[in-house]
Amino acid sequence: MSSRSIPPGYQPVRHDRLLQEAQHDSYKSRGKLPEPTICAHCGAVFHAGRWQWGISAATDAHRASCPACQRVHDHCPAGFVFLAGAFLQAHHEEILHLVRNEAERQRAEHPLKRVMAIDEAEGEVRVSTTDIHLARALGEAVHHAYQGELEFHYNPQEMLLRVHWSR
Repeated sequence: MSSRSIPPGYQPVRHDRLLQEAQHDSYKSRGKLPEPTICAHCGAVFHAGRWQWGISAATDAHRASCPACQRVHDHCPAGFVFLAGAFLQAHHEEILHLVRNEAERQRAEHPLKRVMAIDEAEGEVRVSTTDIHLARALGEAVHHAYQGELEFHYNPQEMLLRVHWSR
């Protein structure tokens, strides 16, 4: 044994544990963008550390693509919402209207939360989103309005959320 005393609260380093690798999201900025930065595609402005709507920027402001526009360009959604079931078929327009309204409400507050596409095939509706939180909000909005079964499947390796609702 060593003659040195171990200070209280000291935790020796253990080398027999696997370290969790930091999550990597290729759509997050590598460094801080110059302020203001305007998205060349949608007009959102990076100001005070976040993307915002309704901020006027100088004409000589830095230009870049926001993460949502990059995802749309790359066809790489962060979330999917799958809607299915007999109730969906009976109330199709009503449910899609709710989804579009919730998506627009979210987008008005948060420029990076957007619906990329709404696809319909074989009695199922698939909504792809640029943000996992938007996918969750859309699923919860439909579930709150119409009940049914709601499931979330998050894949941390892909940073992808799949939301399934049926009734």
